[in-house]
Amino acid sequence: MKVTYDPEADILCLVLRDEPPVDAVEEPEGIIVSYGADQEPVSIELMDAAARNLTPSDAVSVTVQTKSQRPTL
Repeated sequence: MKVTYDPEADILCLVLRDEPPVDAVEEPEGIIVSYGADQEPVSIELMDAAARNLTPSDAVSVTVQTKSQRPTL
């Protein structure tokens, strides 16, 4: 997964897979989910990221948890 931020457009993008999107759906509140040819998400864009307090002042910290690491209920 790759996380990018465009300060000029104020968009935080989570790239889930390195695959070109073939379709996109704009969700309420400025969230765009892009889908690949297999209809699985390839990216999530969050508009107005600074207003949502999603942009850190000096660093980005991302934690990725796989299914094998999830606690058993």
